[in-house]
Amino acid sequence: MKKYAGFRQLTASVHFHTAALDEAIVLAFQDNELIGDGRIEEITEDTVKISDEHFMRKNCTFVYAK
Repeated sequence: MKKYAGFRQLTASVHFHTAALDEAIVLAFQDNELIGDGRIEEITEDTVKISDEHFMRKNCTFVYAK
């Protein structure tokens, strides 16, 4: 997990809901590449919607922006 050192990772549903309620900026990574960022708009069991884009939870790593 060194590649995201210094960032708090969102791993559980409660993390995503807390970030959404706090209107925190979240970064979405896939294969170590930043593919999206912004505030969480919608959360399902399979996806997270950030800035009008849907990201698959099982394929992405989500972290709080600093």
